[in-house]
Amino acid sequence: MPPPADIVKVAIEWPGAFPKLMEIDQKKPLSSIIKELLNQLGDNDYSMENAQNAQQLHERIQSSSMDAKLEALKDLANYSRDVTFAQEFINLDGISLLTQMVESGTDFGDMLSFTLTAFVELMDHGIVSWDTFSVAFIKKIASYVNKFASDISILQRSLAILESMVLNSHDLYQKVAQEITIGQLIPHLQGTDQEIQTYTIAVINALFLKAPDDKRQVSCWEMANILAQKQLRLIILTHVIRAQRAINNEMAHQLYVLQVLTFNLLEDRMMTKMDPQDQAQRDIIFELRRIAFDAESEPNNSSGSIEKRKSMYTRDYKKLGFINHVNPAMDFTQTPPGMLALDNMLYFAKHHQDAYIRIVLENSSREDKHECPFGRSSIELTKMLCEILKVGELPSETCNDFHPMFFTHDRSFEEFFCICIQLLNKTWKEMRATSEDFNKVMQVVKEQIMRALTTKPSSLDQFKSKLQNLSYTEILKIRQSERMNQEDFQSRPILELKEKIQPEILELIKQQRLNRLVEGTCFRKLNSRRRQDKFWYCRLSPNHKVLHYGDLEESPQGEVPHDSLQDKLPVADIKAVVTGKDCPHMKEKGALKQNKEVLELAFSILYDSSGQLNFIAPDKHEYCVWTDGLNALLGKDMLSDLTRNDLDTLLSMEIKLRLLDLENIQIPDAPPPIPKEPSNYDFVYDCN
Repeated sequence: MPPPADIVKVAIEWPGAFPKLMEIDQKKPLSSIIKELLNQLGDNDYSMENAQNAQQLHERIQSSSMDAKLEALKDLANYSRDVTFAQEFINLDGISLLTQMVESGTDFGDMLSFTLTAFVELMDHGIVSWDTFSVAFIKKIASYVNKFASDISILQRSLAILESMVLNSHDLYQKVAQEITIGQLIPHLQGTDQEIQTYTIAVINALFLKAPDDKRQVSCWEMANILAQKQLRLIILTHVIRAQRAINNEMAHQLYVLQVLTFNLLEDRMMTKMDPQDQAQRDIIFELRRIAFDAESEPNNSSGSIEKRKSMYTRDYKKLGFINHVNPAMDFTQTPPGMLALDNMLYFAKHHQDAYIRIVLENSSREDKHECPFGRSSIELTKMLCEILKVGELPSETCNDFHPMFFTHDRSFEEFFCICIQLLNKTWKEMRATSEDFNKVMQVVKEQIMRALTTKPSSLDQFKSKLQNLSYTEILKIRQSERMNQEDFQSRPILELKEKIQPEILELIKQQRLNRLVEGTCFRKLNSRRRQDKFWYCRLSPNHKVLHYGDLEESPQGEVPHDSLQDKLPVADIKAVVTGKDCPHMKEKGALKQNKEVLELAFSILYDSSGQLNFIAPDKHEYCVWTDGLNALLGKDMLSDLTRNDLDTLLSMEIKLRLLDLENIQIPDAPPPIPKEPSNYDFVYDCN
């Protein structure tokens, strides 16, 4: 079918349009054909412009004039943020040219800073593999970390390059690890520039995270030694966490990653079963018994003393709360928590000896059914703490949830355990629990710990103080209050009233979601290589017909105006909204695919035949707001957890307001009965 006359006219008047026109499906509506043709022509012009700029800058940065070269490098650093320009420049072998300039060592100051900036921007597009760089280039970048410590710009770019090298190549990890040590990085944490501190911790995290599997165990010991001997923890606590300034999101993320990697040092012990035949491991159990019952006299080594000794040990192991009284080593064959539980028990017994002895003797003097079994409790508590702190799991790409108190002690996990085991014993007594209530007590203790952690205590002592205020009685009050809010209005009349007003509430929630989309959200750009300090913004037009989006150079302080966002997507063109593993960017190969937290924050807008707009929400709340809002735009139900919670809250508030006049009046579960029909209808009321 020949194209319509209007389209042919456009093709004749616009050079280069006719070949594009022949590629377009002529069965599409006329408006769609024109739109697609103009888009293709615009993209073609844009690509040609970038190709020309790339060629010019490639020549200018080789100028013999230092001033001209500096201006060219400055322009290159700005242009390199654009992926189309980056592709054109890289096609001209621009990356090799920049690496040669760095390796030559002739550039310093602003010229070197712009060179490194352009290199970082170009590599961030993921077009060129990191495996292609020479040892000379790596050595030069590593040398800048110490040589240009006072030049913030050069130092920041150098650290960013080292981080990317380590995260993206096993070969480069080995080479970088030979050139730079964590000991050399530590002085940069003692400065006052938070950006430098952030990049420094990022490099430390990368070196530890990407250690090859065959060296992972060695790396764990090295990390533990660094944390202990070189006072990395104390430096971070003093110069970062307790510095007189707010911690930004990127720093919070890197501290969270370091926290996770530190706790992951415990994974090996957590997954190690106890060998009942290993005498060194059995000696730990003997030591626990000795510390607790040292005052008791040992039987004489006479005839029959072996049987008496066995009987005494069995009795003592029962008092210590082991499940297997005869051979308590069998209690530590389950993983997790494996040998980590025994390590915690020994630490508690040695470093908090008075509390340990008091707990053991207190429980051994109670009736059997009322004793809190220290051994069993310690094993289950260690397992619970590992679950809470996600020991053994990879850090999330989006989480910022670090706890300052874990940076206040070299043995923070063990101290955490010591506080919690005393809490467990206290809660057991408050609940007057018996052995049948063990699981109930563990549930209450977990709730106490989780509620205390949400307050982000700054020290272990503050955490302990928070737990003191969360007694079993207080937990019961909190539970009762929450239950009353949920179950107050379950009678039939109230349920019918809820059904009646629910559509109004859902419409209110829908309007709120759309208003939030109109305000817009700043999204962080993520890829499979590393977390980036790059952002883009997306917002809905006030008439709810167009999505405006575009890249940002930095995180905005408020709303971004529509006219500053370059790209548009008509809502009418949206075909579907997909989430999680159904998103195109989650199906791609890379680290994001395996990251559960990122998967839960991913959603995509699909439009036209193959167009897509991919999102990683900054948190679960924004994920729910955007998926709800997009579904509302498409006329679909809002199904997020946030909508359910908002609906429950608003319904509860509305019901309470409507029933204020009925306070202290019992509402019957059933409507009043309808009176029987009268025997006859021979009655009349005379209005006169």
